[in-house]
Amino acid sequence: MLATTLICLVVGISDGDTLTARCGQPGEYEQVKIRLQGIDAPERRQPFGERARQALAELAFQKDAVLRCNKLDRYKRHVCSVWVKPDEATGPAKTLDVGLAMVSKGMVWWYRAYAREQSAQERGQYEFAEQEARARRVGLWQDPEPVAPWDWRKLTREQRQTR
Repeated sequence: MLATTLICLVVGISDGDTLTARCGQPGEYEQVKIRLQGIDAPERRQPFGERARQALAELAFQKDAVLRCNKLDRYKRHVCSVWVKPDEATGPAKTLDVGLAMVSKGMVWWYRAYAREQSAQERGQYEFAEQEARARRVGLWQDPEPVAPWDWRKLTREQRQTR
């Protein structure tokens, strides 16, 4: 898939790193499932999973968004950076990177396994935001031993296989 930019309305939040957007013109809308680029959120049944979903909803639900998409993932979701207008902004500019805001709030991990898909500037911003959130012990970093979602999924798979 070629890189594309879409203007959409966020109409659903699945979890802390996945949302649904309605894109297109009136009468020609298309629902698009979006996986936020550069982050991985706790699973819904994992500690902080529901709080991450709520945090994403507070940032993006029912907001117009600019989606900068660069690929489809294995579940056929568009992988995008999502930009919205900050609540405190007065103009129409969509200057808040939702993924970066989620990292700053301590609700998600910066997904280093896919860092190569980010620009050098984005990698630096996301890494710094995660270091700051850890140092401030906000969000999931309050947990003395938070489990990364990729480790949680692996553990869950292994437990299912041993049953």
